[in-house]
Amino acid sequence: MMGSSLLLAQFICLLLFHSHSQPTHSSSNISSSVQLCPGDQSLALLQFKNSFPMPSSPPTFPCYPPEKVLWKEGTDCCTWDGVTCNMKTGHVIGLDLGCSMLYGTLHSNSTLFSLHHLQKLDLSRNDFNRSVISSSFGRFLHLTHLNLNSSNFAGQVPPEISHLSRLVSLGLSSNSEELMLEPISFNKLAQNLTQLRELYLGGVNMSLVVPSSLMNLSSSLSSLQLWRCGLKGELPDNLFRRSNLQWLDLWSNEGLTGSFPKYNLSTALSHLDLSYTRISIHLEPDSISHLKSVEKMYLSGCNFVGSNLDLLGNLTQLIELGLAGNQFGGQIPFSLGKLKQLKYLHLGNNSFMGPIPDSLFKLTQLEWLDLSYNRLIGLIPFQISMLSNLTALLLSNNQLIGRIPSQISRLSSLIIVDLSHNLLNGTIPSSLFSMPSLHFLLLNNNLLYGQISPFLCNSLQYINLSFNKLYGQIPPSVFKLEHLRLLRLSSNDKLTGNISSVICELKFLEILDLSNNGFSGFIPQCLGNFSDGLLVLHLGGNNLHGNIPSIYSEGNDLRYLNFNGNQLNGVIPSAIINCVNLEFLDLGNNMIDDTFPSFLETLPKLKVVILRSNKLHGYLKGPTVEDSFSKLQIFDLSNNSLSGPLPTEYFNNFKAMMSIDQDMDYMRTKNVSTTYVFSVQLAWKGSKTVFPKIQIALTTLDLSCNKFTGKIPESLGKLKSLKQLNLSHNSLIGGIQPSLGNLTNLESLDLSSNLLAGRIPQELVALTFLQVLNLSYNQLEGPIPLGKQFNTFEKGSFEGNVGLCGFPLQVKCNKDEGQQPPPSNFEKEDSVFEEGFGWQAVAMGYGCGFVFGVSIGYVVFRARKAAWFVKMVEDIKKRESSSRLVPLLFIFCTSCVWLYKPSL
Repeated sequence: MMGSSLLLAQFICLLLFHSHSQPTHSSSNISSSVQLCPGDQSLALLQFKNSFPMPSSPPTFPCYPPEKVLWKEGTDCCTWDGVTCNMKTGHVIGLDLGCSMLYGTLHSNSTLFSLHHLQKLDLSRNDFNRSVISSSFGRFLHLTHLNLNSSNFAGQVPPEISHLSRLVSLGLSSNSEELMLEPISFNKLAQNLTQLRELYLGGVNMSLVVPSSLMNLSSSLSSLQLWRCGLKGELPDNLFRRSNLQWLDLWSNEGLTGSFPKYNLSTALSHLDLSYTRISIHLEPDSISHLKSVEKMYLSGCNFVGSNLDLLGNLTQLIELGLAGNQFGGQIPFSLGKLKQLKYLHLGNNSFMGPIPDSLFKLTQLEWLDLSYNRLIGLIPFQISMLSNLTALLLSNNQLIGRIPSQISRLSSLIIVDLSHNLLNGTIPSSLFSMPSLHFLLLNNNLLYGQISPFLCNSLQYINLSFNKLYGQIPPSVFKLEHLRLLRLSSNDKLTGNISSVICELKFLEILDLSNNGFSGFIPQCLGNFSDGLLVLHLGGNNLHGNIPSIYSEGNDLRYLNFNGNQLNGVIPSAIINCVNLEFLDLGNNMIDDTFPSFLETLPKLKVVILRSNKLHGYLKGPTVEDSFSKLQIFDLSNNSLSGPLPTEYFNNFKAMMSIDQDMDYMRTKNVSTTYVFSVQLAWKGSKTVFPKIQIALTTLDLSCNKFTGKIPESLGKLKSLKQLNLSHNSLIGGIQPSLGNLTNLESLDLSSNLLAGRIPQELVALTFLQVLNLSYNQLEGPIPLGKQFNTFEKGSFEGNVGLCGFPLQVKCNKDEGQQPPPSNFEKEDSVFEEGFGWQAVAMGYGCGFVFGVSIGYVVFRARKAAWFVKMVEDIKKRESSSRLVPLLFIFCTSCVWLYKPSL
């Protein structure tokens, strides 16, 4: 998924939270001149409240707005908020402290457990700091309602809960996923709580509970919430036939199997959520006829088998319908237009084709419409304005064309507009910038052009207009959007002007991305400390000059800092050490004149450091901080004037490069409200490559084109997760370390243009993933090893070493040097097949200056390849000369990689 959809996660989560949460009931307050509340119970309540002092930095509670408990000592506790008393005896029988900002450990000797007369207890939506649920809860023998939902408990659910035989409602749902319910405790609970009507266990680890044991629960059960419980195995289909069951939520139990019955379903069902389970669903007329009472049905990411979606039009009581993440194709069913009560419709992440059907515009009660990630074509119909109650319009990642209809602006309740990743063109209707309730405006990755209109809507929080064809300057009105959290205008190419310092008035800004445009002037110095919440600052690929902002406030939350590809000079400010959460730093392709900023080693979370193509000079001194750079995965200091020996002691600290990580996810911010996927530009296998996403498993070390001397340290062989190692164009001496054969993940190795001597270690043959090898222009000698990937490399990988012999060079080895004869064509083809390569790669290093033609005469081409070669060189020259981001000296030099199919 793209970032625009991820930005909507908070809104979707809020909707799911309401769907999955147990309703709470406020207590009645008693007003009387006579104090009903016994003194011991009043004291117990006060001591309980005082055991949770408000911390100086309170945590974020899972509710809004949290209310602090305000009880006045010396007054009747029966008049206190959240306290209910028996009118005759004065005993406290109800305590509702849900969402009351309680933070800390709930101890088993708490005075709470002395309130033996309690019948209803609600401690939900607080933060008990991973406390264990005390067995003392088993003392409340009169309890009928117990709600501990979303309160950050951990450990085992105590079996003593089963002593509460009068319970009608039990809520233990957990957002922390650290609460566990063992089979023995569940079985006791099912056996003893015979009056139970509501059971909420969402997020509780029940992975050891057998699904068939759910049938032992009370026959009176009307609500059962077991979302994300880790249930595995077959669910009895009779569970769907329970006559009293109205609410069934099994969301996100991916190991849960079984079948949705075709007949005799409970007609009482009003809420059904089987999303992201493996329960087989086959909708037929008979099964649909038993679901006439269903108001909310979520079947996203399910296992549908030959279902007729047109039948859904018969469920006329539906208010919410979620069918996202399935394999549905064809056109969106016209019968959905019959669902006149529908307020929520989510058909995203399917393969629906064709235009948006007109029948959807009959759903005049609709508040949420999500058709994203499909294959819809055609225009956005102007009839969309008929959905006057719409709050969210999500049409991203389709193939919609044409202009954005101005009628959208008539939908005055819209909070979210996401039309990103389509083929929309024309100008953006100015009326979109003045919609009164709009929070999200996501129009990125389209073909929109024109100037950005003034923003007249102060409610906007997220603006993404990147990857379009917009031009002109940023309207000053954007800097008055005081609630703005995200501003992305990147890759429009023609946005120009200065970046005004007024931008620093956006105190809530979390992501600022103005990269790859034509902005000029100085970077406002205030950008380093104007917002403690700033996560991403990306101004790369512009024409900015002057110094890097030198002030970064303590306690800032910056994770991603990218000024690559500008004309910045001066030094790297040491105040960056205040960015203790920084993970990504890219200052490459500027004119920074400084020594290596060793203070970066104090930043414990750094994963990416790119300082390539500047004017860095001097030695790389050893680390002064223990475990410095321990999380580093990308380290690029190429194209500078750094000297001295390679930084061996730093290599010993690169712990993240020593362990192979197969994680296929991408580097990103992990803030609750905003997500930003990191991107980077690297010299990769000899070519300039932009990675719009950085896989966590990607590791590279590039120290090429400097003035390093000395030997290659053996410690490099410890960096087993490296995919690319480039030490070319230095003055390294000695032999190639055999320990490099330990880098079994390596795909590209470039040691060219050094003073390396001796033989090529046979250990390098073990690098079975190696696609690019360049050892050219050294002083190597002896036979070239044979086998595996070495059978695929062409002579360009080894030329310029007068002492080398054997295949693929034309120089034959002496018999006493012992190289085996080159493999036959059959063996070569077989080797290519075995290793999974259909292309052969020859690398000649990459850019260090205008050395064009230095090595061309060494390369022998068949006559029929000459024209192709000339065209390729011309293309490279044109492409590189037009790039704003790469210096002209990165044209060709000894830096070309070319690919061609082997002759058959």
